Amino acid sequence: MSKRSKISLSEDELVLALRRHEKIAVEALYDMYSSSLYGVISRIITDTAVAEDVLQETFVKIWHSFASYSTEKGRLFTWMVNIARNLAIDKLRSKDFKNQNKNQELEINVTFIDEQRNTVYKPELLGIKDLVQTLKADQKEILELVYFKGYTHVEAADELGIPLGTIKTRLRMAIQQLRKHFN
Repeated sequence: MSKRSKISLSEDELVLALRRHEKIAVEALYDMYSSSLYGVISRIITDTAVAEDVLQETFVKIWHSFASYSTEKGRLFTWMVNIARNLAIDKLRSKDFKNQNKNQELEINVTFIDEQRNTVYKPELLGIKDLVQTLKADQKEILELVYFKGYTHVEAADELGIPLGTIKTRLRMAIQQLRKHFN
Protein backbone atom coordinates (compact mmCIF):
# COMPACT_ATOMS: atom_id res chain seq x y z
CA MET A 1 0.00 0.00 0.00
CA SER A 2 1.62 3.24 -1.11
CA LYS A 3 1.52 6.41 0.88
CA ARG A 4 -0.44 9.16 -0.85
CA SER A 5 0.96 12.66 -1.02
CA LYS A 6 -0.74 15.50 0.79
CA ILE A 7 -3.10 17.63 -1.22
CA SER A 8 -2.79 21.38 -1.12
CA LEU A 9 -5.16 23.79 -2.85
CA SER A 10 -5.44 27.54 -2.80
CA GLU A 11 -8.23 28.84 -0.57
CA ASP A 12 -10.31 29.81 -3.65
CA GLU A 13 -9.86 26.34 -5.20
CA LEU A 14 -10.76 24.68 -1.92
CA VAL A 15 -13.88 26.81 -1.45
CA LEU A 16 -15.01 26.01 -5.00
CA ALA A 17 -14.38 22.28 -4.51
CA LEU A 18 -16.27 22.31 -1.19
CA ARG A 19 -19.23 24.11 -2.78
CA ARG A 20 -19.32 21.37 -5.45
CA HIS A 21 -18.98 18.60 -2.82
CA GLU A 22 -15.97 17.14 -4.59
CA LYS A 23 -14.03 14.30 -2.97
CA ILE A 24 -10.73 16.13 -3.39
CA ALA A 25 -12.11 18.94 -1.20
CA VAL A 26 -12.43 16.65 1.83
CA GLU A 27 -8.95 15.25 1.35
CA ALA A 28 -7.42 18.70 0.86
CA LEU A 29 -9.35 20.07 3.82
CA TYR A 30 -7.99 17.33 6.07
CA ASP A 31 -4.43 17.52 4.73
CA MET A 32 -4.26 21.30 4.97
CA TYR A 33 -6.07 22.00 8.23
CA SER A 34 -6.31 18.90 10.45
CA SER A 35 -3.22 19.66 12.55
CA SER A 36 -4.19 23.31 13.10
CA LEU A 37 -7.78 22.48 14.03
CA TYR A 38 -6.61 19.65 16.30
CA GLY A 39 -4.34 22.16 18.05
CA VAL A 40 -7.30 24.44 18.76
CA ILE A 41 -9.43 21.55 20.02
CA SER A 42 -6.69 19.99 22.17
CA ARG A 43 -6.18 23.26 24.04
CA ILE A 44 -9.79 23.01 25.18
CA ILE A 45 -10.12 19.23 25.53
CA THR A 46 -7.01 17.55 26.93
CA ASP A 47 -8.23 13.95 26.49
CA THR A 48 -6.62 12.84 23.20
CA ALA A 49 -9.37 10.40 22.18
CA VAL A 50 -12.15 12.91 22.83
CA ALA A 51 -10.22 15.66 21.02
CA GLU A 52 -9.82 13.38 18.00
CA ASP A 53 -13.58 12.67 18.02
CA VAL A 54 -14.30 16.40 18.12
CA LEU A 55 -11.90 16.91 15.19
CA GLN A 56 -13.87 14.36 13.19
CA GLU A 57 -17.14 16.06 14.17
CA THR A 58 -15.61 19.36 13.06
CA PHE A 59 -14.89 18.08 9.56
CA VAL A 60 -18.37 16.57 9.28
CA LYS A 61 -19.94 19.85 10.37
CA ILE A 62 -17.77 21.85 7.94
CA TRP A 63 -18.83 19.53 5.12
CA HIS A 64 -22.55 19.62 5.95
CA SER A 65 -22.81 23.32 6.77
CA PHE A 66 -20.49 24.70 4.11
CA ALA A 67 -23.42 26.41 2.36
CA SER A 68 -23.51 28.85 5.30
CA TYR A 69 -19.89 29.94 4.71
CA SER A 70 -19.47 33.30 3.00
CA THR A 71 -16.15 34.59 1.69
CA GLU A 72 -17.38 38.14 2.35
CA LYS A 73 -17.63 37.46 6.09
CA GLY A 74 -14.08 36.17 6.53
CA ARG A 75 -11.42 33.63 5.70
CA LEU A 76 -12.19 29.95 5.46
CA PHE A 77 -9.67 29.09 8.17
CA THR A 78 -11.25 31.53 10.64
CA TRP A 79 -14.70 30.07 9.97
CA MET A 80 -13.39 26.52 10.51
CA VAL A 81 -11.53 27.46 13.71
CA ASN A 82 -14.77 28.88 15.13
CA ILE A 83 -16.58 25.63 14.32
CA ALA A 84 -13.81 23.56 15.95
CA ARG A 85 -13.67 25.80 19.01
CA ASN A 86 -17.46 25.82 19.48
CA LEU A 87 -17.72 22.03 19.12
CA ALA A 88 -14.90 21.55 21.65
CA ILE A 89 -16.57 23.89 24.14
CA ASP A 90 -19.94 22.19 23.59
CA LYS A 91 -18.31 18.81 24.23
CA LEU A 92 -16.62 20.11 27.38
CA ARG A 93 -19.93 21.42 28.70
CA SER A 94 -21.98 18.36 27.72
CA LYS A 95 -23.46 16.17 30.44
CA ASP A 96 -21.93 13.01 28.94
CA PHE A 97 -18.43 14.47 29.11
CA LYS A 98 -18.94 15.71 32.69
CA ASN A 99 -20.38 12.38 33.80
CA GLN A 100 -17.52 10.51 32.14
CA ASN A 101 -15.01 12.60 34.09
CA LYS A 102 -16.93 12.20 37.37
CA ASN A 103 -16.93 8.43 37.02
CA GLN A 104 -13.16 8.01 36.78
CA GLU A 105 -11.37 6.52 39.73
CA LEU A 106 -9.90 9.17 42.04
CA GLU A 107 -6.30 7.97 41.70
CA ILE A 108 -6.53 7.83 37.92
CA ASN A 109 -8.15 11.26 37.86
CA VAL A 110 -5.47 12.88 40.02
CA THR A 111 -2.69 11.32 37.95
CA PHE A 112 -4.44 12.30 34.73
CA ILE A 113 -4.82 15.92 35.83
CA ASP A 114 -1.22 16.11 36.99
CA GLU A 115 0.07 14.69 33.70
CA GLN A 116 -2.20 16.70 31.41
CA ARG A 117 -1.91 20.05 33.10
CA ASN A 118 1.71 19.79 34.31
CA THR A 119 0.52 20.67 37.79
CA VAL A 120 2.84 22.95 39.71
CA TYR A 121 2.15 23.66 43.33
CA LYS A 122 2.29 27.39 43.94
CA PRO A 123 3.39 28.48 47.42
CA GLU A 124 1.20 31.59 47.28
CA LEU A 125 -1.85 29.32 47.13
CA LEU A 126 -0.91 27.13 50.07
CA GLY A 127 -3.05 27.83 53.09
CA ILE A 128 -6.02 29.17 51.15
CA LYS A 129 -8.01 25.99 51.71
CA ASP A 130 -7.31 26.30 55.45
CA LEU A 131 -8.70 29.84 55.41
CA VAL A 132 -11.76 28.61 53.54
CA GLN A 133 -12.45 26.25 56.45
CA THR A 134 -13.10 29.31 58.65
CA LEU A 135 -16.09 30.34 56.50
CA LYS A 136 -19.74 29.47 57.06
CA ALA A 137 -20.72 26.09 55.63
CA ASP A 138 -22.87 27.53 52.83
CA GLN A 139 -20.12 29.94 51.74
CA LYS A 140 -17.47 27.22 51.93
CA GLU A 141 -19.56 24.89 49.78
CA ILE A 142 -19.99 27.49 47.02
CA LEU A 143 -16.33 28.52 47.10
CA GLU A 144 -15.32 24.87 46.84
CA LEU A 145 -17.48 24.36 43.75
CA VAL A 146 -16.60 27.60 41.95
CA TYR A 147 -12.91 28.07 42.72
CA PHE A 148 -11.57 24.61 43.48
CA LYS A 149 -13.75 22.46 41.19
CA GLY A 150 -14.20 24.96 38.34
CA TYR A 151 -17.99 25.16 38.30
CA THR A 152 -19.61 28.23 36.76
CA HIS A 153 -22.01 30.20 38.94
CA VAL A 154 -24.96 28.71 37.02
CA GLU A 155 -23.62 25.16 37.43
CA ALA A 156 -23.11 25.72 41.17
CA ALA A 157 -26.69 27.02 41.47
CA ASP A 158 -27.99 23.91 39.65
CA GLU A 159 -25.81 21.57 41.73
CA LEU A 160 -26.93 23.08 45.03
CA GLY A 161 -30.52 23.78 43.95
CA ILE A 162 -30.45 27.43 45.01
CA PRO A 163 -31.01 30.64 43.01
CA LEU A 164 -28.15 32.18 41.03
CA GLY A 165 -28.44 35.45 42.97
CA THR A 166 -27.95 33.60 46.24
CA ILE A 167 -24.82 31.93 44.84
CA LYS A 168 -23.37 35.29 43.84
CA THR A 169 -24.22 36.93 47.17
CA ARG A 170 -22.72 34.12 49.26
CA LEU A 171 -19.65 34.03 47.05
CA ARG A 172 -19.13 37.79 47.43
CA MET A 173 -19.54 37.55 51.22
CA ALA A 174 -17.06 34.65 51.35
CA ILE A 175 -14.48 36.61 49.36
CA GLN A 176 -14.95 39.62 51.63
CA GLN A 177 -14.33 37.39 54.66
CA LEU A 178 -11.17 35.97 53.09
CA ARG A 179 -9.87 39.43 52.21
CA LYS A 180 -9.90 40.32 55.92
CA HIS A 181 -7.07 37.78 56.41
CA PHE A 182 -4.89 39.58 53.86
CA ASN A 183 -5.43 43.20 54.87
